[in-house]
Amino acid sequence: MFSFLPAPVIGVLCSIFLFINTVVLCSVIYIPTIIKILIPLKPVQVLCTKLIIMISELWISINSLWMTLFHKTKWDVKGLEGLDHHGWYLVTSNHQSWADIFSMQHIFNRRIPFLKFFIKKELIWVPFIGVAWWAMDFPFMKRYSKEFLKKHPEMRGKDVETTRKACEKFRYTPVSIINFAEGTRFSEQKKASQKSPYENLLKPKAGGTALVLDAMGDCISTLLDITIVYPDGAPGFWDFISGNMPRVTIRIEKLEIPQELRNQDHNDDEAQRYRIKQWVDGLWENKDRVITRFNSGS
Repeated sequence: MFSFLPAPVIGVLCSIFLFINTVVLCSVIYIPTIIKILIPLKPVQVLCTKLIIMISELWISINSLWMTLFHKTKWDVKGLEGLDHHGWYLVTSNHQSWADIFSMQHIFNRRIPFLKFFIKKELIWVPFIGVAWWAMDFPFMKRYSKEFLKKHPEMRGKDVETTRKACEKFRYTPVSIINFAEGTRFSEQKKASQKSPYENLLKPKAGGTALVLDAMGDCISTLLDITIVYPDGAPGFWDFISGNMPRVTIRIEKLEIPQELRNQDHNDDEAQRYRIKQWVDGLWENKDRVITRFNSGS
């Protein structure tokens, strides 16, 4: 409707709408959050969590509204059939742009449970959003480097233990846990630096997937494998917010997670780590072929 406006004007207006939407609804989230803290009864906490998720989904709906009003993006999305708003999903995707999260929130809102991702423990101090993430039960975690674990072997397995504790809350409310296996946004420089064997992707890291399957493999049995392609080039954040994202192609593949990969401790099991790595590598090989076909126009 307002996509005729100059891109800088659209960028400023959408930035203002995003800021106001975030500040206002994060403030509203504080109400059930305080109740959740003051009344440590499981039924009350579950109810508060559901209210917080409803507010979060409203946040996405408002973002989708200004995206629809100001952007003229053409969405080519396939694979949304048969999804369950009350299910439990592990979601994995290639990662190219800040727009990836907004794009997935836009297409999945109220089709699957609210997308959650693992967050570094330090990010809880981010103004407004940090407390909101905590209230929404985003799993905060602290990862230890190999060097640290060599010096402190008693900490081995603590990350899995922390993840299991964080994920325990998800047993009471449906959840979609998203993992960007590449660990960072794609660029040709990063691809060359790590000598990636893929034409369009960075090497995937299986550790995040293994953590989720270890901690929640008994209740998460379905993977949503997402492939995102920007035919006109991956937009930066300002490009996205300004409406300079002409087309987005998204393909969703719903897969059963092999039983032998679920609910097994991979920390001290080299064979299990290898099985998960092989499975993730297979997903990435297929994803790379899909992106190549899109890029070639076939």
